[in-house]
Amino acid sequence: LIEKDENLLQCTGIYERIFDDFESSLAEYIQEEINRVPQEKRVSELQAAIEDMKLLKRNIDPDYAFNFTPYVYMMKYFPDHVYSSYLAWFLVYKSGLLPTKLNILDIGAGPGTVAYGLALFLQSSSGFFSPPPMHICYYSLEKQAQFQYRGLQFWRQYIEQQRMPTNLYFRFDTTDIFTYNEQSKVLPQRFFDFIVISHCLFADQAEKKKSFDVYRKIFQESLSSDGYVMLIVQIKRLFGFYNMQPKEDIIQEKNLLEKFVEELGLKLEWYKYVTSTGIREYHKDFLKYANEKLPPQKYISPLKRQYLGLNHNSNYGLDDYIILCKK
Repeated sequence: LIEKDENLLQCTGIYERIFDDFESSLAEYIQEEINRVPQEKRVSELQAAIEDMKLLKRNIDPDYAFNFTPYVYMMKYFPDHVYSSYLAWFLVYKSGLLPTKLNILDIGAGPGTVAYGLALFLQSSSGFFSPPPMHICYYSLEKQAQFQYRGLQFWRQYIEQQRMPTNLYFRFDTTDIFTYNEQSKVLPQRFFDFIVISHCLFADQAEKKKSFDVYRKIFQESLSSDGYVMLIVQIKRLFGFYNMQPKEDIIQEKNLLEKFVEELGLKLEWYKYVTSTGIREYHKDFLKYANEKLPPQKYISPLKRQYLGLNHNSNYGLDDYIILCKK
């Protein structure tokens, strides 16, 4: 990690022992699961999930509802998102805010990306110091049951088999966030030490407004009095909310961040922009830069070539804001 300014961290490396093991196990899991699907169904189901996920490139929210969606997500985005979550928990720890008893609500949890980031951080930290025993309750709020199921399946296959497995209790709530206010069931009141929204902010303005109404209600009702909200959002999505382009302008950036968290009924504690390039603006030749400077995804890249039609190897890359707030 290179601190470029008070709010920008350049990340061009990974903890290889931890991430190589994670990535190789993930690739093995994905391959095994794809192999279970008959060949005649495999191509069409894979293509449907790929086309749905391509909408993200056009700043449109996918459905995420196809049978192969979890595997396409796990190949395309999961390693980078886990890497981002890993760094987020490191920054929380560095700030002295990581308790040994931890209740986490993950909104739009997908396959449990936030839990994996925390587990890998705790694994890597054991190489430098002896972390105290942790008791973690992880509450997954996610619309797609298959995301939750595949995430738990891989967790049992990989995390629980570690020499020092993370002591984490899962609770799953399969709920569409847009109907949350209409449902009679409620989340635990003033219970969570951290409420996390990681890469789950909607591009569509109407959906954004509706989701923000729900998020504000959840923050007010379910965050403990001294709890924190952690937001992880890609730079393009954040600036896109306000029809703005990222610039090397810290004042503009801070004003935008404060406006963003205020819309969520929150107060900004701190934020970091974590990026592989060391700049806020678009890097003109990112692929060349990535191949020269960034750690390769050695085990996932062959799957991306085989199933996603990628014609080059992929690398670990970040362009996320990690934002810590209080209500």
